[in-house]
Amino acid sequence: MTAQTSAAQTSAAQTVGASAAAADQRVITNPGTLHDPTPFGYSHAVSAPGELVFIGGQYASDATGAPVPGDFAAQVELSLTNLRLALEGVGLGLEHVVRLGTYVVEHDMAKLEALGKGLHAHFGERLPAQTLSGVAALALPGMLFEIDAVAVRPAA
Repeated sequence: MTAQTSAAQTSAAQTVGASAAAADQRVITNPGTLHDPTPFGYSHAVSAPGELVFIGGQYASDATGAPVPGDFAAQVELSLTNLRLALEGVGLGLEHVVRLGTYVVEHDMAKLEALGKGLHAHFGERLPAQTLSGVAALALPGMLFEIDAVAVRPAA
């Protein structure tokens, strides 16, 4: 168990082990006293040593910043690709992400399922903490999804 898991939760907490990537220093804890969040594409608690890096809202955009039309699942996929590219721009990867903020226009269960599939495809079993907000609209017409992130640059 981890130091982040309280004594009362130790026996019932699920802590997901580190992946093969040496750079992944995140400790992911899903206390047994809470529901299993992984089917929904997130973890309850994530910690990591190092410098915080904030990634602004990424969406399904072309090279000019114009929204790329498409269905919700396609916009999630392109947004996650853009998130990965933004992280790579500062020398990080998805394995450094500790928190996501996701924004879904006209949220429903079908969109939640599509988002969960996209997150699992990109993050695997080591899911960051996440807050999903259903919204009426986003910044530009045609945007159905937006994602921002907090990542941690590992301590040297």
